[in-house]
Amino acid sequence: GNMVEWCLPQDIDLEGVEFKSMASGSHKIQSDFIYFRKGLCFGLACFANMPVESELERGARMKSVGILSPSYTLLYRYMHFLENQVRHQLEMPGHYSHLEAFYDDKKGVLPDSRGTPTSQQPVHWLPSIHRYMYPEMKITHPAGCMSQFIKFFGEQILVLWKFALLRKRILIFSPPPVGVVCYRVYCCCCLANVSLPGLGGTVPESKPFFYVNVADIEMLETEVSYVACTTEKIFEEKRDLYDVYVDNQNVKTHHEHLQPLLKINNADKEKYRRLNDQRQMLMYSQEVGEDCSSCEEDLFILFFMEQNNRIFQTLMEVSASQDKTLTADHARGMGLDPQGDRSFLMDLLEVYGIDVMLVIDNPCCT
Repeated sequence: GNMVEWCLPQDIDLEGVEFKSMASGSHKIQSDFIYFRKGLCFGLACFANMPVESELERGARMKSVGILSPSYTLLYRYMHFLENQVRHQLEMPGHYSHLEAFYDDKKGVLPDSRGTPTSQQPVHWLPSIHRYMYPEMKITHPAGCMSQFIKFFGEQILVLWKFALLRKRILIFSPPPVGVVCYRVYCCCCLANVSLPGLGGTVPESKPFFYVNVADIEMLETEVSYVACTTEKIFEEKRDLYDVYVDNQNVKTHHEHLQPLLKINNADKEKYRRLNDQRQMLMYSQEVGEDCSSCEEDLFILFFMEQNNRIFQTLMEVSASQDKTLTADHARGMGLDPQGDRSFLMDLLEVYGIDVMLVIDNPCCT
């Protein structure tokens, strides 16, 4: 099995990290990177696999080099360093001086399991431990991370958007490499950004867990909302652990009341068309020389944040009105399909505890 070969600080609890930092099935690939969660911290590890003429190592040497931080927002900065170090560890095992120097330069106070600092050193580089809460979400964006996500899922991103907004437990399966799938976890979380003041207190927290494996089952059993990815097919059978299972481009749910959300309706198609139109305009403006170097990610996040804000703004206004009645016109004003999004709206009101009466006739029930 996997083992932790070296770490700093030496007294840190790293139980299970040897399986989080090296995805199941990685022996079939040459290199990968992986985001994961360990307690209150997030990790980034780079993996590499090198053939060796050694019977003891069964012809292959595999290692991961990773770091832990209370936030994943800064981890991407060290990707290149970790890639170099894992190659260095494969070629010169046991030489840790570069890693020691890196740790001495970057170390800060890590919270222990009770949330109190484990050392009295000043915090000089670690952001707030709650930085992973919305709407402050940043991770590394390889060029085209968001556009790959849109191309990969197509109109299905509107299905994922609804499940993310409803704070469902979303599990994405893919064989290795898992790095690009960790980005899909991040993109999924971006679909649910809401920036309205006053809504925060009622929103259930949605957590990006990134890579999970069978060692995480006990922890996942206690979670009411998360987005995660795995390379282990066994998870598909463990239906009590997730609400939504994504295999390649196939989005499915075993909950009967969520089945209607899998259907793409006309309002979804219109949203997808608008998103693509905005992206085309952005690409055109880049071609004619306007400065839009990192716009696509911002466009993607803002598109869904504005959509979400419009929905919640309307719902809060209706709940504050005298008759609290939500009509088909309200639904259309929110960019939703009065019939096709009826069950989505009902779930939304329940999840966010919004006191509104829905009076949209359902034609199948008349």
